[in-house]
Amino acid sequence: MQGVVHITTGSNYRVETADGKSFECKIKGNFRMKGIKTTNPIAVGDVVDFELLPDGKTGLISNIHERKNCIIRRSINLSHQSQIIATNIDRAFLVVSLFQPRTPFGFIDRFLVTAEAYFIPSTIIFNKVDIYDDESMKLLEMATKMYTTIGYECCITSALLGDGVEELKNSLAGQTSLFAGNSGVGKSALINAIDSNLQLKTGNISGYHQKGKHTTTFAEMHRLNNGGFIIDTPGIKEFGMVDFSKDEVALFFPEMKALLHECKFSNCTHVHEPGCAVKTAVSEHHIHPQRYKSYLNILSGKEMDIEPWELK
Repeated sequence: MQGVVHITTGSNYRVETADGKSFECKIKGNFRMKGIKTTNPIAVGDVVDFELLPDGKTGLISNIHERKNCIIRRSINLSHQSQIIATNIDRAFLVVSLFQPRTPFGFIDRFLVTAEAYFIPSTIIFNKVDIYDDESMKLLEMATKMYTTIGYECCITSALLGDGVEELKNSLAGQTSLFAGNSGVGKSALINAIDSNLQLKTGNISGYHQKGKHTTTFAEMHRLNNGGFIIDTPGIKEFGMVDFSKDEVALFFPEMKALLHECKFSNCTHVHEPGCAVKTAVSEHHIHPQRYKSYLNILSGKEMDIEPWELK
């Protein structure tokens, strides 16, 4: 039988077939050893083959179909383990908040770079605008301008008030969408606003650290009432890069990629070389300095996030 993985919890998987039937599955014992280097050999979104057991309710997964793409991250703690967040995605939606809690721009850029590397179109959702004051709205305007100028779609929403929810819902119809973000940015509340039938658990912000508390504990694909699918993921604390060589990082910054043929040296790192079109564009304000800082941090292997008030 064949189906799509809708939930992964440890070594257990819920697989849904094309006719809407669900089966609880595990993987065969020798399956884990086939060159899989991530913490999870199977991810939500995977198309799998499975053999139904005699009870007619459970199955054993025997094969993963080739993935068209995936979003993968590396932990920046000492384990440095890699995790596939989801696979076979039509569009990735990164839910962010500038306050309570703040999503660092470095985090946003690392996510966007990973999506670019796997050819996944991305949309940035700036949520919680109901709590923004005039100064915050100015920062929001600068942030959206920075990203829309280089071709990223930005949505401004309030899960509480419903602002932007209907437009967002329409953009999800008929496709498989990934929703990702830090804990506490209102991701689950926003999904509930998009489809009230889902009733996902939501949480509050930690008053001491101003960080979100995990309410989604595992990735899950949900069927939307408009015909699409949405993959809700646990809050991501950090987003380390996986398998990037230094000479290809600039390819995943659209504003830099457009200028690479203008650099004097074909192997230009865009850091210290003379005749660098990227550095010239930064100095002439055609490339935003915040984005260039993110590029340098990725290039150097630093996982440092840049405070939002540095955006000018």
